[in-house]
Amino acid sequence: MNSATYVDNLIANLKTKGIPLSEAAWQAALACVGWAYVFGARGQYCTPANRRARYSDDHQTIKTACRNFDGDGSCTGCKWFPDGQRTRFFDCRGFTYWILLQIFGWKLQGAGATSQWNTAANWKAKGSVEDGIPQGVIVCVFYKDKKNPKVMAHTGLYYNGETVECSSGVQHSKTLNQKWTDWAVPACVDGVVPKPTPAPEPQKTTKPTIRKGNKNQYVKEMQTMLDKLGYSLGICGIDGDFGTATEKAVKEFQRDAGLTQDGICGPKTWAALQAAVDKISGKPAEEPEKRYTVTISGLTDAKAKEIVQKYGGVISAE
Repeated sequence: MNSATYVDNLIANLKTKGIPLSEAAWQAALACVGWAYVFGARGQYCTPANRRARYSDDHQTIKTACRNFDGDGSCTGCKWFPDGQRTRFFDCRGFTYWILLQIFGWKLQGAGATSQWNTAANWKAKGSVEDGIPQGVIVCVFYKDKKNPKVMAHTGLYYNGETVECSSGVQHSKTLNQKWTDWAVPACVDGVVPKPTPAPEPQKTTKPTIRKGNKNQYVKEMQTMLDKLGYSLGICGIDGDFGTATEKAVKEFQRDAGLTQDGICGPKTWAALQAAVDKISGKPAEEPEKRYTVTISGLTDAKAKEIVQKYGGVISAE
C-alpha cells in the first residue's frame, strides 16, 4: 500500500507528463488502493484525531476499525500507516470527489452519491450501464438502491472496463461488476464524449463431454433430453448421475441417430440430441401425404406403365 506522500508526488508528476487527464486520474485512483473507508471523509489524513472528528453512533466502524482511536494518537503498527507514513481516507463519493479535484482541479458537487447524480451541472453525459459505457475517459459509475431506485447507494470510478471504488477501503476490480446500473461522465472531462460501447455479448458455453461416472447439471440436462425423446433411464430417472441405465439410453439414441455407439455424450451427440428435441417440440406435425385417384379408360398396359414411371403412383385395373 502506498503512502499519502507517494500518491501526492505521483499526482504532481502525472500533471507534468502531458498524458490525458482521464488516464492521470485513473493512475492516481489505482495508487490509492488499500486506503481506508471512513464515512463522510474526502481525503483527509488517516489519523486517530481525524477519525474522532467523524465518529458518530451511526458510523461506529470509524472507531472499531482503528486500534488507536482511543489511544495516545500514535499510528504505530496501524495497517493504514505503511512504513511509518500516513495515508488518506474516504467514503465512496468522497473518493471520486478527491480524485477529480486533484487531477482536474474541479469540485464534484453534492454531499452524497444521490445528490451528486442529481446535480445536472456535474455531468457532461449520463446513461445506463446496460446500454454501454464510454471508453477512453474517466467515468463515475453508480448503482441504485434496490428498495428505492431514486436513491444511488454507491459510486466509484470506471475507466476502460475496470473500476476503483471506496467501499470497505479503496478497491480495484479488473472487470465491471453487475451491481453497477448507471454511469456519468464528469463535466470537467475534455473533448467530445465517445459513444458508449455496448457490453459484450456473453460467450456461448460449449457443453462438456460427459460419460459414465459423471454427476453434474450437464448429465441432468442430457437425461432430460433423452427422456423427452422416449429413451428409458431406468428406475432412477433424471437424477444427474451418469450410470449404467443412462449409458444404455445414450447408446440407443446414438444407434438411432447413426452415430458411433460409445455411450459418451460429446459434441456430435449433444448436437444430435438438441436437433431431435427441437424437432419434436418446435415444429408442427407434418400433414399426411395427399393422394388422388385418376381414372383413364382405354389405356394399354404399356401406356399406363409409362404414365406411372413419369408421374409416380400405382396402377389398379377395374
